[in-house]
Amino acid sequence: MDLGRNGDANKLLQAQAHIWNHIFNFINSISLKCAIQLGIPDINHKHVKPMSLDELTNAFPIGNAKAPFVYHLMRILIHSGFFIEAKVTQHDEEEGQDLRLNNFFNEGMASDSRLVGSILIRDCKDVLSMLNSLVDVGGGTGTLATEIADAFPDLNCIVLDLPHVVDGLVANNKSLAFVGGSMFVAIPPADDVTMKWILHDWNDEE
Repeated sequence: MDLGRNGDANKLLQAQAHIWNHIFNFINSISLKCAIQLGIPDINHKHVKPMSLDELTNAFPIGNAKAPFVYHLMRILIHSGFFIEAKVTQHDEEEGQDLRLNNFFNEGMASDSRLVGSILIRDCKDVLSMLNSLVDVGGGTGTLATEIADAFPDLNCIVLDLPHVVDGLVANNKSLAFVGGSMFVAIPPADDVTMKWILHDWNDEE
């Protein structure tokens, strides 16, 4: 499909959102089932006070290979309202990263960014052409920022993501740069801040 044709990209984006809603519709219920099978409610109840992620993981009858996935399970349960609070450090988030799964995730996000980027460049070109700088928070491997930088050579683009995500990445565009860090600590100053698939991971307080 030619994403440049008027209306085609919007229809494709709407279709993608519709499919994703159905694909991920089961996640809340299956995550709750997993929590019950692991005994998370009972473990929390017996512990009395709030538990750290490490304490919770160590209480599970699972092997070390599956331990990193506890973080993702708890994020879903918190987002769904089954748990009201969880404080996760950057160390917890990075610990146990599996390179193969990390690459798979990055490839999926890059594919989505190409679609979103084509629409953003087409429909927001008047705004983007007025900017001198832009920072893409949680920009991953820089697919979206690269699309924008290629379309607007005079626009300086920065990709901010966790150090383990951007470590070793080299920009192919002189107006593109990668910065390792956390958005909760500092966001590089820029005329515009872009966030795609970021805010839904965090509650209002965070």
